[in-house]
Amino acid sequence: MGRATAAAAAVLVALTGCTVQTPAGADGKGRSPVHIELPDGTPTPARTPAGRGEDRPGTAPPSGDTPRAAPRVLWSRGSTGRDVRELQARLRQVAWLFDGPTGTYDGATERAVSGFQGKRGLPRTGRTDTVTWERLLRMTREPGRWELYLMGGQPADPPDPRCRDGRVLCIDKTSRTLRWMVDGRTLSTMAVRFGSEYTPTREGVFSVYWKSRDHVSTLYDSPMPYAMFFSGGQAVHFSADFAARGYAGASHGCVNVRDEAAIAGLYAQVRNGDKVVVSW
Repeated sequence: MGRATAAAAAVLVALTGCTVQTPAGADGKGRSPVHIELPDGTPTPARTPAGRGEDRPGTAPPSGDTPRAAPRVLWSRGSTGRDVRELQARLRQVAWLFDGPTGTYDGATERAVSGFQGKRGLPRTGRTDTVTWERLLRMTREPGRWELYLMGGQPADPPDPRCRDGRVLCIDKTSRTLRWMVDGRTLSTMAVRFGSEYTPTREGVFSVYWKSRDHVSTLYDSPMPYAMFFSGGQAVHFSADFAARGYAGASHGCVNVRDEAAIAGLYAQVRNGDKVVVSW
């Protein structure tokens, strides 16, 4: 009887020994935040990366008799950071979210997650748990940098060396940012947009030669508020189109700013004669 009881206990342990753990550093890039550890210490094969659709060969579905741990909540309202940007970018890919990404888990994100969950028979919590994230990964692809920062918010690259003295509008085409610098110190930074390949923004060292608060383009008949001209008809100015569409559009060669409050403050500080550096 003692041996039979021990054998039965061993079988019971084998049937109920699964645990759910989150791998360190899980960020949704090509792997799932869910990791199943079998009783013998051998992990199951990794789940399929984003957008691949099916489990890898050899991944057996869990038994219906095996108890499952409750899914762990990864992000919810109030969460911030790069991972939230990725969540929002992937929700945009499947048309559950149309704003952002902002990097902040707000009400719109919560409603989008809830709708996504309900459509797929998951509990409509509005919180992104491991099961919801796994399902979204299967349906989407890895977002690129400018999907993550479609509406701005990206960090600026180090300034061009030519920006380190004097009063300078330091414009970087690589990071798509404008730094307002005085004597080597950055006073403000904002996201900017440039011209298309057919109407490119010129690169080089220039200076502000004219400011026009309520300017309207005579060539394109479009508003250019807070315009600071630095090269022919090219200027730094606020763009309502950039504010609405982000990097989905382009300018006719000007340097667009989408944050009206930020450029209003910048316009008040910049003087005619201040240097402008546009570089890659």
